[in-house]
Amino acid sequence: MFAMDSIITIWKDSLNRLIVFYEAKRGSIFVFYPLLFLLFVLINIGCYWWAMFTAFPELTHGRAGIHYFKIQFPVGFLGALFDSLSFFVTIFIIRHALRTEKGIQYVAHLSLDLVIAILATFWVLFVFSFSGWLINLMDAKPLIDAKLEVLAKRNAEYQELLVDAIARPTDNLRNIYFGLVMGISAMIPTCVHIYMFFRSCVYTIFRQTVIIGDS
Repeated sequence: MFAMDSIITIWKDSLNRLIVFYEAKRGSIFVFYPLLFLLFVLINIGCYWWAMFTAFPELTHGRAGIHYFKIQFPVGFLGALFDSLSFFVTIFIIRHALRTEKGIQYVAHLSLDLVIAILATFWVLFVFSFSGWLINLMDAKPLIDAKLEVLAKRNAEYQELLVDAIARPTDNLRNIYFGLVMGISAMIPTCVHIYMFFRSCVYTIFRQTVIIGDS
């Protein structure tokens, strides 16, 4: 129990220093947000092509390659929209977590980032479905009823892929891998928390080992 209290204390201290650094360097929100949004656009497009070339390389050339080249733009924009807004939600959660007194409350607050990561999975499905539909719409220009029907069909197909991936993960490794890579940007806060947690664990264990050795 004492060790866990020490870990959380060090964890909170590291997170507090990170927030202080962020607030000192952020500057005007009217300058910071466009730069943050652009950064997430680039990250999402980069993750998109990483996922495409490593999971579905056969779709990156020819007519299919042209189609998926166009898809990168709405994917980057819509992905950045979610990531930039969730960034400020994460900052809000961290500030509240740092004000908590009990360790369980602190961990519970930061666990909300896992909810954001799960929501990002569904957002990735919507973004990919909507982006493909939008590009097809611009190319074919169908009637309004047909537009909605095609979008609904694409969403249903991607939902079926998600359900099938959960039910039979070994048969859908490429799709699962693709989704994980596409969700990297939304996982950044969670990865930071996990890194700080393990760093605090190592520091606490090392410090206790030194104390025991000296005694």
